[in-house]
Amino acid sequence: MAEVSEQLRIYFSDYFGVTPKTIEEYGAFNVSLHSDLPLFIDPFLLFNSQRDEYRALHDRIIRYVSFLRDKSASGTLSDGQLHAWFMFSEVEQTWLGFSMTGNRGHGLGMKFARALNNNLNTVFSSFGDENITHGSHIEKLCLIESGVGRDNISDFATNLIKEYLLAFTQQFARRYLEAPQRKKFSVPRVRFSYTTEVWEPAIFELPAFGNDYVVLCPRDLLTKDDTWINRGDLINDYEQIADSVPSGQLRAQVNNYFAKVLPEKPTEPEWRVAVEKVYRKFPELIEYFIRLKEENGDLAQALSDLKVALSNRLYVTQVREFAQLLDAKTLFYATPGNTYDESRAKVLFLKDVIEHNGGWRLFFIDDKPVRRENDVQILFRLVWHASPSSVTREANDGRGPVDFKISRGAADETLVEFKLASNTQLKRNLQHQTEIYLKSSRAQRALKVIVFFSDSELTRVQAVLVDLGLSAHPDIFLIDARPDNKPSASKSTSH
Repeated sequence: MAEVSEQLRIYFSDYFGVTPKTIEEYGAFNVSLHSDLPLFIDPFLLFNSQRDEYRALHDRIIRYVSFLRDKSASGTLSDGQLHAWFMFSEVEQTWLGFSMTGNRGHGLGMKFARALNNNLNTVFSSFGDENITHGSHIEKLCLIESGVGRDNISDFATNLIKEYLLAFTQQFARRYLEAPQRKKFSVPRVRFSYTTEVWEPAIFELPAFGNDYVVLCPRDLLTKDDTWINRGDLINDYEQIADSVPSGQLRAQVNNYFAKVLPEKPTEPEWRVAVEKVYRKFPELIEYFIRLKEENGDLAQALSDLKVALSNRLYVTQVREFAQLLDAKTLFYATPGNTYDESRAKVLFLKDVIEHNGGWRLFFIDDKPVRRENDVQILFRLVWHASPSSVTREANDGRGPVDFKISRGAADETLVEFKLASNTQLKRNLQHQTEIYLKSSRAQRALKVIVFFSDSELTRVQAVLVDLGLSAHPDIFLIDARPDNKPSASKSTSH
């Protein structure tokens, strides 16, 4: 594989000199080594797999959770025991998850540990011995515990199958990487000894990246947006779930209780609250929901395959081509002046490439524009890497997060926000968010970048700017990503 310039080094393939096709044919995902990509492991894909080795991994997860259940049932656990058995760090070396900058997430802390411990004594008391469902599923925790989401479930599953992922990566490294590109690492908490009840380390030869290593994940274990068994479907599919209960007596009790807690002419939020009350009153309904998911398991793999393929096209293929366009505009990767000058110059070059050099295609999949601001922010983050400035995601401190902080020390900071014109909160954001944030930040300037995809979106944004007196503001940039006023608009997905 030809040498890739520093500006265009974004992905595993770029840094290790292997082709994306080699990684794909091996069965792995070509991750970015600058920022996590919003993909994660769905344990249901292990449970439902036709591959014996994957089902064995799911059995391994179930065995460990059963061990935890027995420990929870034996009496009150100390914080030390919770830390040793229930808490896990994020396997950040996979470069997957929801960290907008870098690859460091929060992992599974004491909140998760206590939630799991508490629920193992209640809704998980029959874990491993279910009568309604065909198997056991740790995703049940995110159905009944507020604040436990897909990232927690993915982190937990990833830790419990880490030995397999390390072996999968070691085999790739030994087969395709040169000796200087790989190194032996002692990895903590790789396998659990049920004899000593201690997590043990192990040594693996892995791709070396800086002072750390990279862990590759099989593509067919990954998904995007949510796990197959998820809280959103539990609520939205309530009527189907209630109808699936075979006991006429239980169905009647459920319907009668639902009628009592549902207000007359309920709003959507009131309907959802009533549904949640039913699940708390009749937790066995959760088991029937999971069984419905099991019976439609083949769809889970098909949807995940589609989501991963689209993610690869959006976050890898199209970003790579976008970076090449920016590289042709050599000044994009120059670093003039301070962070404000640099940020403003980069935004202007981004605008030029998107509007006049085909870069608008970055935002389209199958002729449809992206509709999530997180996707827009990730796309920009992936190309905004060759800079001496620190580019970090700002935490939500109660005033609302600002997308990125560009900094060169405490005295030189600039905030940058990327927004979609379709955002219904755009006016409020423009009026308040950054201005409020700046009052508690050392940053001196803030840039707003708004991407629009249609004439109606442009008209709406212009009206908002006029109303707020911001039409001529030098730090607000509109980027035209309309497909119908560009050359070869009908070829938006050809690359």
